[in-house]
Amino acid sequence: MLDILAFGAHSDDVEIGMGGTIAKYTKKGFRIGICDLTQAELSSNGTVETRKNEAALAAEILGAGPRISLALPDRGLFLNQAAVMEAVSVIRMYKPKLVFVPYQKDRHPDHGHAAEIVEEAVFSAGIHKYEDAKKQPAHKVQNIYYYMINGFHKPEFVIDISETMAQKKESLGAYQSQFSRSEQSVETPLTNGYIETVEAREKLLGKEAGVTYAEGFFSKRTLLLNNDLFGGG
Repeated sequence: MLDILAFGAHSDDVEIGMGGTIAKYTKKGFRIGICDLTQAELSSNGTVETRKNEAALAAEILGAGPRISLALPDRGLFLNQAAVMEAVSVIRMYKPKLVFVPYQKDRHPDHGHAAEIVEEAVFSAGIHKYEDAKKQPAHKVQNIYYYMINGFHKPEFVIDISETMAQKKESLGAYQSQFSRSEQSVETPLTNGYIETVEAREKLLGKEAGVTYAEGFFSKRTLLLNNDLFGGG
């Protein structure tokens, strides 16, 4: 069983949005898994194999595991029964208490579509008569939260990552094919100081909350927090 299961459309989505939070809670002993819905086969830079290796290293840096890689189509993430069933199977297998997904307001359509698929999967995973491919028993997730990838929006709550921002940057640095320039790479928004932009965002969110760095999140349900997600400060 996992305490947190974070879903992304592509490997590196989760690290961009909540890498500091993952590092913070794995240090506290919580079990956190990451599930990439696609293999990012249409990425401008890198290969599927390269991205898998980078993703494994990034998860190791954050202390997360397992790292699950599904094979839903890159740029073909749409709300359909097959996609939902795959996500249901993952949720039922790892039985997370909390699920995190990308915030829907984002320049990349796959991120919002990933959230839609997982939202449906979280609901269906809790229905006893809903059968996934592996016919696993139902599992009810306690709550679902949303993290930002490319966007900058006023969050509903933040988590202090002042002590784990360095780990977050290191995990992003593991994706050399995405965030580093080379003679062979194609110029994209990610190769133009993207990590520095993410750091600036988390610094601004931290300043708003009175800490050095913070990551911002959203929730559809009204939050009742005892100090922190797990009451641990």
